[in-house]
Amino acid sequence: MFTSLRSRLWLSYAFVITIALSIVVIVLFAFLIRNPLLSRQVQERLRTAQSLVTANPQKFINNPNALQEITQAYDVRVLVFNSARQVIFDSNPNEAKLPFPRRNFLGRLSQTARDAKGVLWLYTFNRLSRDWILVVAAPRPHVPALNIFTDQLLLPIVEGGLIALLLSLVLAFALSRWVADPLQQVVFAARNYPSEAMKPVSPHGPHEVQDLTRAFNSMIVRVHNSQKSQRDFVANVSHELKTPLTSIQGFAQAILDDTADTPEARRQAAQIIYDESGRMHRMALDLLDLARLEAGTADLRMSSVDMVALLRNIVEKFMRQALKAGIVLQLDIPENLPALTGDGDRLAQVFTNLVDNALKFTPMGGQVTISAVNTGTEMEISTTDTGIGIPNEALPRLFDRFYQVDFSRAGGERHGAGLGLAIVQEIVQAHDGRISVRSEVGHGTTFVIHLPLAA
Repeated sequence: MFTSLRSRLWLSYAFVITIALSIVVIVLFAFLIRNPLLSRQVQERLRTAQSLVTANPQKFINNPNALQEITQAYDVRVLVFNSARQVIFDSNPNEAKLPFPRRNFLGRLSQTARDAKGVLWLYTFNRLSRDWILVVAAPRPHVPALNIFTDQLLLPIVEGGLIALLLSLVLAFALSRWVADPLQQVVFAARNYPSEAMKPVSPHGPHEVQDLTRAFNSMIVRVHNSQKSQRDFVANVSHELKTPLTSIQGFAQAILDDTADTPEARRQAAQIIYDESGRMHRMALDLLDLARLEAGTADLRMSSVDMVALLRNIVEKFMRQALKAGIVLQLDIPENLPALTGDGDRLAQVFTNLVDNALKFTPMGGQVTISAVNTGTEMEISTTDTGIGIPNEALPRLFDRFYQVDFSRAGGERHGAGLGLAIVQEIVQAHDGRISVRSEVGHGTTFVIHLPLAA
């Protein structure tokens, strides 16, 4: 019992409300005990007698008979003190002496004082003139404790307290549900994840609980995407490894079975085994490289990079391949291009990959151009080709791992494992840059890399 958050919240609210009402009840009972109905009636007589004197002080100053009439009419004791705190008039001189009145810390006019015999008196006082201080007093009535329950204030206080307690408990229950219900929905959704019928939890309740619900929904989306990415990754790796492993296994079997019975056949089988194993080795290295880049653990050796020299080296590296394919490869950059802070080898890997792809997908007679411009805060480096282009539906997934555009309708063929552009994007992002692409089928593709000039 009381193990759920809702019940604990309700119990906490009920406990706080009960404590607060109990304190109020104790204070009210203390007030009734110290100030019962008879005491309030005596205080009313005191204030009435005082108001008659203060309303017309000239009538009562130096007029003991008038003060005595007030005493008899209201059954009170009237005293007058001078500025020296001496009694100059006492309507009941045979009674024990009362002390000079003192205003209490709350500033109330009706107070209590004990006379010389220890009897408790109620009194009120006021200054009639510069030299006269009027005191109206009466013995405080002794009231048995049981008489407190007959006080006319007790019944409405008890009724009001019970109504307040019931309403407070209902309100506490509503508040506990308002806070706990959305949290229980989050718990239920977490316990049932993953489920095909699961939907995002509707945010409601306090602002903090709504923030938690939104964060939970966002986390579920990220987890779902991550799991899907992992499933796709495993499927893609399996698919990419299946073809070379099949080739290696088949030609190795041919060698073992002497199916490849001629030196030329054995040489061909060995060459295919070597090529496919090299392809698998390169893919393994690319996967390891991509994993390090995504995890932020890749060893980037940051230094000042001369982009003019780097881009010229890239062009020189691919010039022979471009001439062989009948493609014009040119560099269009200004001579005063500033240096960048980055890893020169990684940046060279980026442009090597982009130029290599551009040459592969550009037909004979086409053109590949590397250009760069300084915008002041960053450097924009573009790789533009006049190749077959990329369909619009493929652009959003172009930088995904293992994703390859279907060029079969354009007469193209499969190239690589689909990891190059994913690595390019990770390297650019590791340099606080960004990469974008625009393309039109049949008219070529342009990759634009933005790298910040500041470190």
